[in-house]
Amino acid sequence: MTDATRTEAQPDEGDLLRDQFRQLLRYRALLVAGVLVGLLGGAFLAVSGADSYTATSEVMVRAATEDPFASGATADKNINIGTERQTALSSTVADAAAKAAGAPVAPMSHCLQVTNPPNTLVLRFTCTTASAHRAAEWVNAFTKAYLDNRQAQTKATIERMVASYQAQLDPMVAQRNDLLDQIEQAKSSQIVGTLVSSQTSLLSRITELTSDIAGLRALDTTPGLVIKPGAAPGSPSGPGLPMMLGLGAAVGIALGLLGAWVRLVFDPTVRSDAEVTRALGAPVLGTLPRLRRRAAAARAAAEPGGGPGLLAGGRGDVRLAEEYRAVAFRLTHDKRFADRRRLLVVAPRGSGDTPAAVAANLSASFAEMGMEVLLVEADLRAPSLAARLRTVDGVRPGWARTPAPGEGGWPAGLQVPIDAGESGSFDLVPGRRVRNVARALTSSPAGRLFAEADEPGSAVVVLAPPVLTYADAVALAGRVEGVVVVCDPRAVHRADLERVRELVDAAGAHVLGVVLHAAEPGARGRFGLRRTPRTAATRRDPDRPRPGAAPTAEHHPVP
Repeated sequence: MTDATRTEAQPDEGDLLRDQFRQLLRYRALLVAGVLVGLLGGAFLAVSGADSYTATSEVMVRAATEDPFASGATADKNINIGTERQTALSSTVADAAAKAAGAPVAPMSHCLQVTNPPNTLVLRFTCTTASAHRAAEWVNAFTKAYLDNRQAQTKATIERMVASYQAQLDPMVAQRNDLLDQIEQAKSSQIVGTLVSSQTSLLSRITELTSDIAGLRALDTTPGLVIKPGAAPGSPSGPGLPMMLGLGAAVGIALGLLGAWVRLVFDPTVRSDAEVTRALGAPVLGTLPRLRRRAAAARAAAEPGGGPGLLAGGRGDVRLAEEYRAVAFRLTHDKRFADRRRLLVVAPRGSGDTPAAVAANLSASFAEMGMEVLLVEADLRAPSLAARLRTVDGVRPGWARTPAPGEGGWPAGLQVPIDAGESGSFDLVPGRRVRNVARALTSSPAGRLFAEADEPGSAVVVLAPPVLTYADAVALAGRVEGVVVVCDPRAVHRADLERVRELVDAAGAHVLGVVLHAAEPGARGRFGLRRTPRTAATRRDPDRPRPGAAPTAEHHPVP
């Protein structure tokens, strides 16, 4: 894998949206909870509205007019429909309606709603109660009370105007009578002419006032027309249970997606391969398939010569073995690894058997490719590989020199051949507890041990403790150069991966790639070992593996 092919293409907006949507779908609990809440809310609204009935009446408001059939401008255009709506909702109308219906004012006022359809002079009265008959009775009572109140206001206005005009007319009539008397008594023609002129103007004013009074008394005071009387509804109001459940489900999905999005925003863990690649700046070399222990054991028992594989996790299952081969194949085609052939296998945090299983199985895959592989256990705080891998007797490769004892007892001058089944074998330099781990890892014997990869056709795989737990891996990164990070994307934080990248870059090494895995719930990690107690039968059978060691795996050649 060259640097050019390693460069990841920048994802476009569509890819990011699809990736984010796939990540949202992983929060299935929130989505299901949102749908359930929406369904329960819709069912509650449907059930609560099942006992309510709504009756409606409509009134077309009209103004008092003398000629309702006159063309042109009419008095109806002077009606303020907003004011009329407020009048219909007033306490005066409510008191009159309650008195007519013989019901309390408070519940009647609470049930009433008055609306106005746009661009009309129509008022729509709506009343919702628990009884269909009562809803119709109350809405009709409100309609009649409003019309009666409006007609009473119109008549009161007319009476006040007539009284005002009459108050002006009565003195004028009396004055006219006085002028008539004066005209009869006058003896001069000049005086008579003046009196007649005054009488004429006074008579004109009297005629005008009389006409106004007659016009007011001739007005049609009908306040409006009931174009739709209230009738008892035949079914409860509301959209019904099916529609409310559908609306509730839609709202619930929206709530679930919103909750999942909020959870995704504040989730510090990485949720996809793309996020791992962006955080580490390296491609995903492979994803180890999830295998349950019982299924893997049954499959291994059914295959002739098969087994759970190195470190109870890898080589007996075909999919898992092929995934390890694919990871090793991609590494061998990375120019930076091919030049130095030194590989450091680490995890960001925590403890587990997965990094050890990856290191052992990659060593077996390299050996299968014809390389002479040296697996170095640089975890000097909790070494365990020597007790978990099956050793074989035989002659070690000529290039494999016994390491000299280092400072503090590691390397201890011990190199153990490991059986990798049909893949061949590789050598293991087991770890050992020492007092000063940093001095042992940076000693000259350790440096000569890592330099074994400089021999033609050889490779060195180093297993180190987690990068963010101890500084051991950082001290080794400068000597090994190529780093493979093993992590569970659901258990590691983005900040941890970015920190690992910073530390590796600062040490002068390169992250070659990432191997992802998923831990089994309730287990010690997917590659955890279950130690088998030593029995007499085990001691009698020399061909059986040591306690805690995995049997030989069937490993097919790389195509």
